[in-house]
Order: sequence, then structure tokens, then C-alpha cells
Amino acid sequence: MSPSSETIQLIRMGRVGYRHALRLMEQLAAARRRDEMGDTLLLVEHPPVLTMGCGGGVEDLRVTIGNLRNQGIDLIQTDRGGRMTYHGPGQLVAYPILKLPDDDLHTYAHRLEQVALEVLAGWGIAARRIRAHPGIWLGRDKIAAIGVAVQDRVTMHGLALNVNPNMAHFELIVPCGIAGRGVTSMCAALDRPLDMEAVEASFIVAFGHVFNCTVEPQRAAAPWLVAPAPQEGTIPVERLVSDLSLHTVCQEAACPNIGECWSHGTATFMLLGDLCTRHCRFCNISPGRPLPPDPNEPAHVAAAAARLGLRHVVLTSVARDDLPDGGAGHFAASIRAIRQRMPEATVEVLVPDFAGALPSLQIIADARPDVFNHNVETVERLSDRIRAKATYRRSLAVLTWARQRGLTTKSGLMLGMGETCGEVIDTMRDLRRAGCAILTIGQYLQPTAHQLDVVEHIHPLVFAWYRELALTLGFQAVAAGPLVRSSYHAEEVWLETSL
Repeated sequence: MSPSSETIQLIRMGRVGYRHALRLMEQLAAARRRDEMGDTLLLVEHPPVLTMGCGGGVEDLRVTIGNLRNQGIDLIQTDRGGRMTYHGPGQLVAYPILKLPDDDLHTYAHRLEQVALEVLAGWGIAARRIRAHPGIWLGRDKIAAIGVAVQDRVTMHGLALNVNPNMAHFELIVPCGIAGRGVTSMCAALDRPLDMEAVEASFIVAFGHVFNCTVEPQRAAAPWLVAPAPQEGTIPVERLVSDLSLHTVCQEAACPNIGECWSHGTATFMLLGDLCTRHCRFCNISPGRPLPPDPNEPAHVAAAAARLGLRHVVLTSVARDDLPDGGAGHFAASIRAIRQRMPEATVEVLVPDFAGALPSLQIIADARPDVFNHNVETVERLSDRIRAKATYRRSLAVLTWARQRGLTTKSGLMLGMGETCGEVIDTMRDLRRAGCAILTIGQYLQPTAHQLDVVEHIHPLVFAWYRELALTLGFQAVAAGPLVRSSYHAEEVWLETSL
């Protein structure tokens, strides 16, 4: 028995709360039942949590629920098989979402156990099954627990392998309702530390072997990444930009939405030329030594916005570390020119970090843009590798500073660069702590062979999950999807904040 596809999409979630992971699992399983996506394998670590299966489990608690609450440990009922079990850091949890060729759940569970056996054997641990008790055992101690569910032949839940969890937490319960037996871990069996990523890698290999499939992130071109082709309606915008010697981020950054936006008569103006003093590894804008700022550009931008009839004008720029104010004065002049010509229009700025210079930031704040956007771009772990001169913590500080000055703040993330789901959620929490009100989340697409490779193409359902989660964290407006960019549908997103 094998799943119905030869390739299984891998999603390495990192550390994610059980309820959030369960929500994603449920959404992906529903889509798999509708054949809207292929088979998927989620690998995740959870913060400490106790879960109960259909077999019960409240009687397996050795402490009061109040005691659990004091320790910050959730107790959650699920629809999987089995009884009560513990999940926590140091435990590798696998949730395969597979469409089975038949209803033989017993054979599927047996093969899932075989994956754990092969992983353990590869690390020199001779574990075994016990006929009367599901899971994998080392002597009288359980080292891997299994609890699965299936609906319309699509699987949910899965297997938890103890790599190096806090073993004291297992003392809170009778694990799986089996009294008289213990629990152990790979690190305890080997008496040495293990790297979780290395164990994950061996799990992926074993899963592919047992289920006769390839397990990898979605790297091939995905159908959901097809953007509308440029249409005849784009020609007026193109001519206008050319006539006024303006630049747009739509062109310079090779935005996939240029056809859609320009055909609707909208564009994002890029101030201060088309050469950037930084060389970020994801960006298509050319680095180099820019020309002095064009003093006529603010008036030209205002004229272009008026001719396009824009109600919400978005301004961005290249980084200009060569200028004393980083180009902040040019932003302010452009805001004033737009307001003078179009008093009813709102203005959104997407600014660099100005190297953290408070006088430059103050110039922007004094111009009172309706939206102050500064992108963190990626998660903290990857920031130094892909961004030039900017830092993750400084970007958060810039957003915090702007919010403290009463500005509505916005930021954006690119996904598919090697981040985990847990890191994305941590970044969203950091942005909320900084007072960020609006969030955009999109797919990183390699502009040319000179930029970083795409590590993974994120499924639209995962983007929808991020959006739902971000709204629960308190963002006033969230745009999330494969083709979302910082200024994509900026007016509609801005208007959400006033609903």
C-alpha cells in the first residue's frame, strides 16, 4: 500500500503551537480530499502540550488541570486514535496527509511505525514493536508514539519520535494509558546529544523508502504562480512613466503583477533613480553609484498620480546611503507635492531603514504619510544572509519608532527562502510587538540567475493559514498569497484598517 502520488510535498514547520498546526493539518487534509493538492508531510516540534485521542485520557492525568495551566501546558482533545500523549520541544512530530488507495488504516499505521524503526536503526538503536501496544519500544520504554485518523481515505495526525524531549513532562500523565511502562528518547538511548535537523533528514529518507516516494519541498514551477500577462491597458501607464522620466518598482523589481496593476491604471513610484547603494541578494534592482536626486521628480510624481486618478499613491525608493539624509527629504517633498495637487489622496511610503538615523526618520514622520511601510523581508535567522547593511532588529526598531509617532505602520515578508512556519509566526509576533498594523506576505521569486534560489514554493492554502493566524495576532489588515507584494492592492488593504 502506497499513497496515491509519487512525490510528497514536505513542509518543515519548525516549532509551532499544536492548535495552529492542527488547523493547518485540517485545512490541508480537506483540500486533499477535494483533490485540490497532493500528498503532504508536515514535520513539526510543538511547545509543551498534552493531547487526548478518541480512546480517552482524562483519567491518565497525574496532576490537576490547574497544575497544567500553571505550567503553561495546554490540554487538547483530538480526533486521532489512542489516548493521552505528550508533545514538546525535542520531539519530532510527523503529520502525513496522504490519500490512501484503500481503507486499510492498519497497514498504513504499520508502515508509519516502520519509518520510525528505520530511523532508529540508522542511528544504531535497535527498537521493536509490541503486538499489544501501538508505537515503537526500546525494552519496556516507548520511544515513538503513533495516533492516526482517516476520513475519505485521507490521513491525519501521525507519529511522534522522542529525540531529546523534557522527560519530566511525561511524568504528568500515564503515557498512552499504559501503566507499568516507561518512556525514553534517542539521546537517552545513545547517551549523547543529537541534532534535530539531522534526525529530520534521516526521517525524510526513511519515509521515502518505506512509502516508495520522493519527499521534498515544492520547488518546481507551481500553477498558482501564473500571473496575468500584460495587456493593452498597460500602455498608457508605460507611456506616462516614460514621458515624465519616472521609475516604478513594478519595472525595476520585475514584479509579477505588473500586467494586472498597470492594466488597472495603478503603479508604485520609485524615487531617487534606478541604482541602489545596497546589493540585497533577493532584489532585482541594479546596484551602483546613483545620480544626484532629480529636483523635478516630486512634481512629476504628483502629475503622474493625478493623471492616473489615483486615490492612494504608493512611493518607494532605492536605498541612498550616499545622501546625508538617505533620501528622506525627497520622500517628504514628494508627499507634499502629491497633497498639494491631490488633497483627497492618501499616501503610502515604503522606505529603507535610513541606517537607523533618527533625523531622517523624523523628516518622514513630519510629512505625515498615511501609511509608513518598512519591510523586514524575512525571518531573523536569514536576514543577515539576504539583506545588505540592513538588520532585522533595526527594522523592528524603525517600525516601533514610527508607530510611537502616531503613524500607521506596515511591513512585509517574502517566503520560500528556507524559513520555517514557526519562524514566520515568531516574526509576525515581533511585528505586532513593534505596533505594526498591516502585513503583506508573498512568495519570493528569483528575478534572475544572479539572485538567491527559491528554496520552496508555498501553497496558497498555507498563505491563507498565515493570514488567518496573523489576524488572530491583532493585525488590522493582512494580504497573503503567492503573488502578494508590498504594494499589491495597497489601497484595498489600507481601507481594511478603517472597517
